[in-house]
Amino acid sequence: MQIEKLRGKELDQLFKSVLSLKDLEECYRFFDDLCTINEIQSLAQRLEVARMLREGNTYHKIETETGASTATISRVKRCLNYGNDAYELALERIKENKETPIEES
Repeated sequence: MQIEKLRGKELDQLFKSVLSLKDLEECYRFFDDLCTINEIQSLAQRLEVARMLREGNTYHKIETETGASTATISRVKRCLNYGNDAYELALERIKENKETPIEES
């Protein structure tokens, strides 16, 4: 499993930091300090590609609506099919929580 290659003190610190954030505003502030705008947008784009793939959209529609390259779409699809099911987990939780909006400060 590739996750084991990632594990380490610095990543534990990063992930614990993300898990410590209490609301959407804290997430915006943290990621604004941590990442460039392009990095944040790339992460958000991948999640949107995963959502659209999960819904059965074509590569062409996904490319048109998100601006993602076919390489990015293929990578996300590979993760959906052969990855750790993390996209599925996150998207399912987002879907479940639609009735309970994310708390904003």
